[in-house]
Amino acid sequence: MRPGGNRGWLLRLVIAFGFAQGAVSMARPAVSYRALALGADERAVGVIAGVYALLPLFAAVPLGRRTDHGRCAPLLPLGVVLISGGCALSGVAGSLGTMALWSGVMGLGHLCFVIGAQSLVARQSAPHEQDRNFGHFTIGAALGQLVGPIAAGAVIGGDGPRELAGTSALALLAAGATGAVAFTSLWRIEHRRTAAASRGGPGERVPVGRILRSRGVPAGILISLAVLSATDILTAYLPVVGEHRGIAPAVIGVLLSLRAAATIACRLVLTPLLRLLGRTALLTVTCALAALLCAGIALPVPVWALGLLLVALGFCLGVGQPLSMTTVVQAAPDGARSTALALRLTGNRLGQVAAPAAAGLVAGVAGVAAPFVMLGVLLLLSSGVAVRSPKEPRGEADGEVGGSGERGSRRRGVPLRRQSDI
Repeated sequence: MRPGGNRGWLLRLVIAFGFAQGAVSMARPAVSYRALALGADERAVGVIAGVYALLPLFAAVPLGRRTDHGRCAPLLPLGVVLISGGCALSGVAGSLGTMALWSGVMGLGHLCFVIGAQSLVARQSAPHEQDRNFGHFTIGAALGQLVGPIAAGAVIGGDGPRELAGTSALALLAAGATGAVAFTSLWRIEHRRTAAASRGGPGERVPVGRILRSRGVPAGILISLAVLSATDILTAYLPVVGEHRGIAPAVIGVLLSLRAAATIACRLVLTPLLRLLGRTALLTVTCALAALLCAGIALPVPVWALGLLLVALGFCLGVGQPLSMTTVVQAAPDGARSTALALRLTGNRLGQVAAPAAAGLVAGVAGVAAPFVMLGVLLLLSSGVAVRSPKEPRGEADGEVGGSGERGSRRRGVPLRRQSDI
């Protein structure tokens, strides 16, 4: 089956990603609560959370290399097994060291699933469909991020350490079961033709330095890092802002849910936005607006205004992740597109490790609102980088395929061959 054909595989991938991401989003706060119940202090909780992002740093590029010249689909069930196992085993862990270990396993599973899934979307989508398909794919992540924390909060409770340990363990076991549901959507998810092409010769490995020097790859990595850092720090520090401003935790939860819902809405209308502005202009405008909105959170505005800021911010942040994937895929050299996506994920993980640490330092010196100003500066920098990213090929933004090479052969009716490097 040629790329751009039946998209039933994409719907199944979105469903599977929703359950996998929902499990992780439910488990991460539950891990912190269970660690606290086991006697961890704030530093130990930070270390356990950091292991989730740190371990995958060493596995991303090797997994991307393997996927460039192999099938994508096997990484998906492997990722689900590691996610579900890491969640459930965290629920029965009896020490902080074991908690850290299973947190790392969960992070590795999430990395395996995301690398396999992103490579699958890149490989099985025609070039002019990649923006749309990546946008739809990331709806699964947004749904998981929306539902997971709410589900964790509904399960976790208790006044004492013993009650907290029990309810957090229950939440982790529930997260493991939720992740396992993703198996039901992974059947025959990779097209036979693209799977056969991926098993071609090993080819020559493109050096990482050459990938990073390809115009557009660093821009995609930086934009993705900035957007993910903004989302993570917003989730971590908005409760702190609420505490200082006297906003109830339940209201903060609603505000964060509004942000996630706006991100989903953005990805549902991504295709008409691309037709209107094009990828480069859309990335530039939304990153610049997100920078201003992040800085606006630092102002002492009323709750209703804060809600409006977060809805607008969630909409703007929803653009960065899917379009940065397309930017990286289309800018990467032949034979290295999965590796380029893995490098993008490595940048994400670095941001997840470094951004909270930097935010903590800034907040300690300049106050709890200062991290949002820092994020504004980072997003403004990514907006400037987006301006210099490669322009999309003519006709691509409005769904046409033209020109020479792969796109030209598609327009002339010649079957478009999707090689293992996509």
